[in-house]
Amino acid sequence: MLSPIDIFVTTVDPVKEPPLVTANTVLSILALDYPADKISCYVSDDGASMLTFEALQETAEFARKWVPFCRKYSAEPRAPEKYFSEKIDYIKDKLQPTYVKERRTMKREYEEFKVRINALVAKSMRVPPEGWTMKDETPWPGNNTSDHPSMIQVLLARGGGNHPDQLPCLVYISREKRPAFQHHNKAGAINALLRVSAVLSNAPFVLNLDCNHYVNNSKVVREAMCFFMDIQLGNGIGFVQFPLRFDSLDRNDRYANKNTVLFDINLRCLDGIQGPVYVGSACIFRRKAIYGFEPPKVSKPPRIVQVHSKQDENEEEDAGITEEDKQLLKSEMNFENKFGKSSPFVNPSSTEEEEGGVDASSGQAALLKEAIHVMSCKYEDRTLWGHEVGMSYGSVAADTLTSFKLHSRGWKSVYCMPERAAFRGTAPINLTDRLNQVLRWAVGSLEILFSRHCPLWYHFKEGKLKLLQRIAYINSTVYPFSSIPLLIYCLIPAICLLTDKFITPSVGTFASLVFISLFITIFASAILELRWSGVSLEEWWRNQQFWVIGSVSAHIFAVVHCLTKAIPLARSNINFTTVSKAPDEGQFNQLYTIKWTALLIPPTTIIIINLIGIVAGFTDAVNSGEHSWGALIGKLFFSLWVIVHLYPFLKGLMGRQNRTPTLIVIWSVLLASIFSLVWVRIDPFVLKTKGPDAKQCGISC
Repeated sequence: MLSPIDIFVTTVDPVKEPPLVTANTVLSILALDYPADKISCYVSDDGASMLTFEALQETAEFARKWVPFCRKYSAEPRAPEKYFSEKIDYIKDKLQPTYVKERRTMKREYEEFKVRINALVAKSMRVPPEGWTMKDETPWPGNNTSDHPSMIQVLLARGGGNHPDQLPCLVYISREKRPAFQHHNKAGAINALLRVSAVLSNAPFVLNLDCNHYVNNSKVVREAMCFFMDIQLGNGIGFVQFPLRFDSLDRNDRYANKNTVLFDINLRCLDGIQGPVYVGSACIFRRKAIYGFEPPKVSKPPRIVQVHSKQDENEEEDAGITEEDKQLLKSEMNFENKFGKSSPFVNPSSTEEEEGGVDASSGQAALLKEAIHVMSCKYEDRTLWGHEVGMSYGSVAADTLTSFKLHSRGWKSVYCMPERAAFRGTAPINLTDRLNQVLRWAVGSLEILFSRHCPLWYHFKEGKLKLLQRIAYINSTVYPFSSIPLLIYCLIPAICLLTDKFITPSVGTFASLVFISLFITIFASAILELRWSGVSLEEWWRNQQFWVIGSVSAHIFAVVHCLTKAIPLARSNINFTTVSKAPDEGQFNQLYTIKWTALLIPPTTIIIINLIGIVAGFTDAVNSGEHSWGALIGKLFFSLWVIVHLYPFLKGLMGRQNRTPTLIVIWSVLLASIFSLVWVRIDPFVLKTKGPDAKQCGISC
C-alpha cells in the first residue's frame, strides 16, 4: 500500500560538491528501507560535468553490492563513508556469523570504489585542449557548461516485481543551457526534475535533497508516509519537512552552523499552526500540491477510527464527486497554458491518482525523447512553471516563497523529527562562507517582501493563511531590517564613552521601568523556549552571538542591496556562489581560513570603535578623579556586552593560536595609531583647569 516516491538530488560544481559526497548521498537513497520498485532517484547535474556522470556510473555499479549488504544486515546509516567511519563495536548484537567477514569484504570494496572516484577527480584536473570525450570517443555534450543540449542517462533501470536484490531506478540528467535564457538556478533545476520524473515515473510524492545531505535514517520515507496516509488529515498535507543535522562542525559550533534555534524551536512552533516552512532540502512534497492544485475540502471525520488503506481512500474519492470535482474541472480549462503542450505528465487523471505511474504502453525510447523535450530551455515559455507550478522563481529564497504559496492555497505542512536524525550533511564552517550564506538568505527574504508575494497582503482575501502563520512569514521577510537598530545599539556605547554621555535614563524613571519589564519578558520567554525545546543554553548563546554578527554584516548589506535595487537609477549586484560542501581534510582546516570580503568590515569596525571607547573611557576616568569611576562602570558594561557578542567573529579573524595572520598585524598597527591619536587628544598628564569665561568678561579679563 506504500506510494511510489521520486527522489531528487541536485548538484552544480564537482569541485565544491565533490563526487564522493554526491555518491554517498545517492547510495544512501538507493539503500532506503522502502520497496525498491517504488523508488526512483534522479540526479540533476547543473554543471554538465563529465566527472559527475562517470562518478555516478561507478556509484551504480557499487550499489549492486552495497544495497544488498545494507538490507541483509540492516546497516545504519546507509552512506558507506559514515557507516565505516563510525567508531562502534560492530560485532555487538550481530547474530549472523558471516557478518564480520562480509563487512570486511564490503569495506575493502568501498576503499577500491573510493580509489576509482579519486582517480576520476585527478583525471578531471587536466582538461584536454579539445575538451572531454566519452568512452565511445564522441565529444562530451557538456564541454561548454553554459551552452549545451539536454542530457539524460538511465544508470539503473526499473525492474519488475519485488526481488530481494532489486535496485531502485537511478537516472542522470543535465538540463539544456543556452546563454540567451534565464535558468533560475536551483529552482529551475528542480522544476526540470519535476517534469522529467513525471514523464518517466510520475510518483505522487517527491523528496528533494542537496547532494551533501545523505539519508541517516533508512526508514525516513515510511515516517513521512505515516502523515500522508492518515485517513483524517493526510489529504490536506502538502509537504513534510525534516530537520537538518550537520557533521564536520567544530565542537563549540563557533558560527552557529547547526541553526539550533531555527530547527529545534522556530520550526517546531510553526508546526502548531499550519506547519513549518520549506528550508530547501530534506522535504517530501505531494506532487499534486506542488503542481498548484488546491487541497481537498475538509470533510467531517468519521466517528469510528479505522485502519487506512488504498481501497478506503479510493472509496472516499468516489463518494465525494461533488464540489471537489467541479473545482478541479474549473482548473483544468487552461491546463495546457499552465503546464505546457503535449506532455504525458499534464494528464489530469495522472496527477490525481495516488498510485502515480506512467502509461505502460509507452516505450523507453519514447519516454526518454519526451523527457529531453520537457527539460529544454524553451519549454517553460508561456507556461506557469516557476509562477504557479513547481518551485517559485523571483527570489533567491525560492524555498520560503514556495512554501508560502502552498500555505496560502490552504495546504498544511508537518515537521517530522524522528528519534534518529533523518538526514545529515555538511555545512560551511568558514566565517566568510557562513556570512555569504546568511547574506543569500537575507536578500531572498527581502526580495519576497518587495514583490507581489509580500506576506502583508498576498492572498489576504482568500483567508486560507492563518493569522499567526502570516505573522510568521512577515517576520521571516522583514527580519533583515532589525540590523539597522542593532547597528546603532552596537555603536552607541562607544559613542557614550567618547563623548562622556550615558545611554540609559536615570534610575527610577518610567523609561527605566519599561526597559526592565521588556528585558524580563524577553528573558523569561527565552527560558521557556529552552525548557520546552530541550536546546542547551550554550547552543542558544551561540545563536544569539551569530545573530548579532550576521545582522551587523550580512543583513546590513542585504538591506542596502535591496533598497538600491528599488531605485531605478541605482545599480547594485550581488553574485552568489556555491558554498563549499567538501568535508574537511584534517581537523577543521576551513575553520581557520581567512577569506577577505567586504562583509567583514562592519563588525571589525564596531569592535575597533568599542575598543577605542574603552581606552578613552579609562583614560578620561584616570584624568577626572575617583567620582567618575561609578558612571564609567555602567558605560563599560554595554561596550563589553557588544564585544562579547562579537567575540566569535574576533576569534575567527585571529586564526590559529600559534600564528598571527598578516591581517591582524595590519589592524594592530591601525589600532596603535588610533590609540596614539586619542591619547594625545585627551592628554591625561595635564590637569584640566577651568579658567574664566572669555564670553562674559572679554578677552582681557
